[in-house]
Amino acid sequence: MALDKTVSGVEAACQGIEDGMTVMLGGFGLCGIPECSIGELARLGVKDLTCISNNAGVDDFGLGLLLKARQIRKMIASYVGENDEFERQMLSGELDVDLIPQGSLAERCRAGGAGIPAFFTPAGFGTEIAEGKEVRQFDGKPHILESALTADFAIVKAWKGDTAGNLIFKATARNFNPAMAMAGGITIAEVEELVPAGALDPNQIHTPGIFVQRIFQGAHYERRIEQRTISTASSNK
Repeated sequence: MALDKTVSGVEAACQGIEDGMTVMLGGFGLCGIPECSIGELARLGVKDLTCISNNAGVDDFGLGLLLKARQIRKMIASYVGENDEFERQMLSGELDVDLIPQGSLAERCRAGGAGIPAFFTPAGFGTEIAEGKEVRQFDGKPHILESALTADFAIVKAWKGDTAGNLIFKATARNFNPAMAMAGGITIAEVEELVPAGALDPNQIHTPGIFVQRIFQGAHYERRIEQRTISTASSNK
């Protein structure tokens, strides 16, 4: 019989996240971010966090809420994105930032979940990213050594999940979520729809429940759009 990993809600899911911890958060921009859990971290007021995420959302939403409240000490991300506060804190030196090529960030998370301590990649060679890192030649091309990333907690957002922790992500909201789900010491999954174990088609599962320790059904998802562009259709008169 499958283990029931359901917790009562976001408050129970985030128990144990403390000051100074490293937390991975899935999503790309505002797509597929764990909105409920980020809101709970803001409410809890935990501080000095190291957050690993593709970027930091926008100023008043997503990880932008934690940046605004000065709860994040260090961001490990691939770009600053649309967050003015992120940019301001980085340029002023208030925030420690490790910017990583996007593919390298994804692979470092995946490697962490797979138990691979490090790997060589050509991405970043010849730039500041390569400073202090081992370089080797493969097929006549220089590669730099990148270490895997893991976290005390990984928090992901899925479309559907079952009580055993199996997850299905929807379209591009899949992004960093599966890799990060594998790399957390404790992985929290918030889902839009929670179903009984066995209700999901095994062939459609993206993240097996073995990687998830806590799961709950979220509520009131805003699903904001980072940059909304509307075209006006011209009419013939």
